[in-house]
Amino acid sequence: MPIYVVRHAKAGDRERWEDDDALRPLTKPGRAQADALVRLLKEFPIKAVYSSPFLRCLQTVEPLARARKLSIKTSPALAEGAGLDAAMELMTAHEDAVYCTHGDIVVE
Repeated sequence: MPIYVVRHAKAGDRERWEDDDALRPLTKPGRAQADALVRLLKEFPIKAVYSSPFLRCLQTVEPLARARKLSIKTSPALAEGAGLDAAMELMTAHEDAVYCTHGDIVVE
């Protein structure tokens, strides 16, 4: 059952961000990383795209979803702090899917 787990691309500095952390966007290099995801996953069958509701995750998978003509399904199970158990439960329910989450789920 193929699943593809992606940590969000490079986002702005958490310590410098003064707004709600869920709204912290990708940086210019992060947008380039998001664009590269389209090429990186080009050969793989992807039927669905899931994302944490945090903006940086949504921005990471937007180019991929657009290229595949898929909608992005958000899930709080992929949000920062949701924990590995919640993410794993979601991920094992769907095959040929991309899941974008955070560093506390995907260890760098």
